[in-house]
Amino acid sequence: MSKFKNIPSIIIHILIWIIFLVISASQIYLKIGVIPQDFIIRSSILIIAFYLNYNLLVPNLLLNKKTGLFFLTLIAFGLFFMYIMEETLPKPNFIHQNDFNINGNHNFYPPKKPSPFLLNFRGFFPSGGLLLLIFTLSTSIKLGIEWSKSEKQRVLIESQKVNSELSFLKAQLNPHFLFNTLNSIYSLAHKQSKDTTNAIVILSDLMRYMIYETNKELVPLEKEVDYIKNYISLQLLRLKDSSNVKINIHGNLNFSIEPLLLISFIENAFKYGTDFKGKTNIIIKIIIEDELLKFYVYNSVSHQQSKTKSSGVGLENIKNRLKLLYPNEHTIEIKNKKNSYEATLILKLKKP
Repeated sequence: MSKFKNIPSIIIHILIWIIFLVISASQIYLKIGVIPQDFIIRSSILIIAFYLNYNLLVPNLLLNKKTGLFFLTLIAFGLFFMYIMEETLPKPNFIHQNDFNINGNHNFYPPKKPSPFLLNFRGFFPSGGLLLLIFTLSTSIKLGIEWSKSEKQRVLIESQKVNSELSFLKAQLNPHFLFNTLNSIYSLAHKQSKDTTNAIVILSDLMRYMIYETNKELVPLEKEVDYIKNYISLQLLRLKDSSNVKINIHGNLNFSIEPLLLISFIENAFKYGTDFKGKTNIIIKIIIEDELLKFYVYNSVSHQQSKTKSSGVGLENIKNRLKLLYPNEHTIEIKNKKNSYEATLILKLKKP
């Protein structure tokens, strides 16, 4: 089908009309044994009627919601073309078998009195039927083409809107992530921890990934998992007790995924999973089975912690991205209890 898209539309129209004329002429010849002298003229009138409606009446009247004027003009042109085809063109003089008498001599009939009406209604229905068919076809084809154009334009605008929203969400996410990570490094520096240097190195790796990889539509799942591992390593450096931080990652990583989809849940877990005594209780699972990614994160929430209005920015961000990027291809369940927070995401992965 893609080959036909490169063919100019005028060539396609010419070929269709040639096929139409050849078929029509063949059918007439098979029925009466001769092609009428006015066949080309009548066919030309039908073609003119088609493009008059296709290029003039439908675009300027019907598509501009001038429906009444469109039908009145269509009727006027229809009557005009029928008059030309039935009253001005010469009538073919065919001799039929029943025009002969039993002796084999031709019967001559006196000419009938011409009709007082403008149109010869004996020829009204054949010409009228053809013109009605031509007008119906030209209207339907033009409306179909215009609908297809408007649909493509709508899809393009929708796609641009989605891309703009995704760009905004990514731009919103990066500063949010950097702010939280710098807080972690500040905590290490404030304690004069020897891990501060290592934390800065890990942060540089995280930023390198965010700058050079996340501008792509899809990234290898393995790189995204490595990015998550680096982030977790950075968070573990600042924890007093990380014995209750449990990470479980297994499965085939040979898939692609939209970048930065899971990090907000993990950020949230480390932000609220540490109580006032410095104890941290976090469970993170990333399991890949077949083409499904099953992601689970759990963290405890102490009574002393309260979420600010801005604390849910990352999670709301990720929900919006999932709706845009994986419509009908993901399920997400969040249980926000008094003393705990759980998030479960099942996502259909994309092949590389």
